[in-house]
Amino acid sequence: MLLVTGGAGFIGSNIVAALNDAGRADVAVCDFLGHEGKWRNLAKRQLADIVPPAELLAWLDGRRLDAIIHMGAISETTATDGDLVIETNFRLSMRLLDWCTANAVPFIYASSAATYGDGEQGFVDDTSLAALKKLRPMNLYGWSKHLFDLAVMERVAKGGQMPPQWAGLKFFNVFGPNEYHKGTMMSVLARRFDDIRAGRVVQLFKSHRDGIADGDQRRDFICVDDIVRVVMWLLASRSVNGIFNVGTGHARSFRDLILAAYAALDAKPNIEYIDMPEQIRGSYQYFTQADVGNLQRAGYNGGFTPLEDAVRSYVTDFLDRPDRYR
Repeated sequence: MLLVTGGAGFIGSNIVAALNDAGRADVAVCDFLGHEGKWRNLAKRQLADIVPPAELLAWLDGRRLDAIIHMGAISETTATDGDLVIETNFRLSMRLLDWCTANAVPFIYASSAATYGDGEQGFVDDTSLAALKKLRPMNLYGWSKHLFDLAVMERVAKGGQMPPQWAGLKFFNVFGPNEYHKGTMMSVLARRFDDIRAGRVVQLFKSHRDGIADGDQRRDFICVDDIVRVVMWLLASRSVNGIFNVGTGHARSFRDLILAAYAALDAKPNIEYIDMPEQIRGSYQYFTQADVGNLQRAGYNGGFTPLEDAVRSYVTDFLDRPDRYR
């Protein structure tokens, strides 16, 4: 059996779908289903169990698993309950790491590009303790992920016991099907798609930095299908260990992202640029771009989908259909 924590969420449910498609029906999910319709992310899937997070450690006791894929977290970058975030994102992760170590079970977990903070130290996944200690995440979510990365690498550096395989994945800006329950944390494409299709104006932020045009703030946008391919490769590559950036390696602008959606619909762009709220101007990232050399050196050669192709697939196969779920 495989366990996917956060398996009813965005990335987790896409991993569950890929496992089912690969013939694995013995997939257990640990997650809150709540009231946001997250169950729809799993409605087409076959599952061995759905475990409430409060019961997870008891559920694991004495159980044999092929791997834990730990995607569960409080992922809102605006989260403010420090105690809850640390308990969920850090302390539970430590317990799962210890369980996988004690039971010789592979452990793949979600880190985040939010650990890089404002990008002043760059976006190279140098996992030496010296390099990690220089990072300054800008929000509580990023800090909680960074704390766990530090704990993992501290244990490795000291020669401590680890699972037979362990891998942390620093996801950059992921978009794709099954993100609809995330509210304001959905990708800009998902949030703005109905406006694009209806011909309503789409608002993007003006630039408040010299030399950067309105809408030209750049992110490393990566489709969730590419994320899933990396996870599936890791499951088949049990000798690979480490913390890896998972992005395309190419930063693109928010304007590019939205224009790709218009092109997918063969529609005329209707974009308006508005002032960025004062409260986020000082902490707003204008550029993120993954250095994916570490992943490639580890043997991953699956490539990454170009932005226009990824957006077209998302629009035509999901967003522009009555049933948007995978």
